[in-house]
Amino acid sequence: MSQSQSKPALRPFLPADTPMLAAIFVAAVQELTGDDYSEAQQEAWAAVADDEVAFGKKLAGELTLIATMQNSPVGFASLKDNSQIDMLYVHPSVAGQGVGAILCEALERLAAGRGTKSLSVDASDNALDFFRKRGYVAQQRNSVTINGEWLANTTMQKALANGQAGGAPQ
Repeated sequence: MSQSQSKPALRPFLPADTPMLAAIFVAAVQELTGDDYSEAQQEAWAAVADDEVAFGKKLAGELTLIATMQNSPVGFASLKDNSQIDMLYVHPSVAGQGVGAILCEALERLAAGRGTKSLSVDASDNALDFFRKRGYVAQQRNSVTINGEWLANTTMQKALANGQAGGAPQ
């Protein structure tokens, strides 16, 4: 998974992917959010994937894309109601290598191609800069309860112009 020069491939979610995506979700929450959330908050958040059947149904009920490197999943993102990025997680071993950006760009293009004028996301505190750099603007702060713990996030929005998403890749 540590090939920094290889570009991830994208493919649709398959139900058989659920255990691997649940593991990516848990690893991302546990290893990438410690600067912004307490251990108790991280544990409550990661526990969302404990029920793999429910986790898989959630992913299957949305447009979910998987990023792979050397045919192994390294990240995933889901689009809810064609207007909201619901989940976007990458394995810590590939964080900062553009996997999240490729997933986000793909969801933006799909949503724009389907006529969506703007896309929103409830971004965790550790994801704020990622979405800001992609042109998302903070709309409001939120407090949500997950498994008995309060977590903060920020609703952000990005206009999708003329069926196009994002800027030119550089």
